[in-house]
Amino acid sequence: MTNKINYLLPDLCDAYPDVIQVVDPIFICFGACESFGGVITTIKCFEDNSLVADAVKEDGEGKVLIVDGGGSTRCGLLGDNLAKEAVANGWEGIVVYGCIRDVDIINKLNLGVKAINSNPKKSVKQGVGRRDEPVLFGSVGFNPGEFAYGDNNGLIVSRIALETYNPL
Repeated sequence: MTNKINYLLPDLCDAYPDVIQVVDPIFICFGACESFGGVITTIKCFEDNSLVADAVKEDGEGKVLIVDGGGSTRCGLLGDNLAKEAVANGWEGIVVYGCIRDVDIINKLNLGVKAINSNPKKSVKQGVGRRDEPVLFGSVGFNPGEFAYGDNNGLIVSRIALETYNPL
């Protein structure tokens, strides 16, 4: 696993105002990694984390998993076991438009996590959902292959990799 880059979103917003979109401030920060960024891969699911379980088993180096759970707060779509799997496979961060669970353990893991809230109830596992399609929440579209960056200030999306972008 590579060393994680420390992203400072206020600085990125100042440096690249024409290429970023700021996601509405609807998320709580979890995980021990205070900032994260990488290529977007998406999952759209509703109260079923089967595709999340599959995704975290894949190589996640340089990637951010965006989970559109429809904003449901009725169950957790990410728990400690899946978060540990994500860390083991190098995922940079996970954003859940829904809830997570096992927050005390997740908060100790070297992973950036954002979610609406927490809920101790587990999700169903019926294999329902879609992978790597554009999703929309927080007033921003998340497109696979674009980039997401998060820190304690919020979450932004960019169509280009900001750490390599030179506006001059």
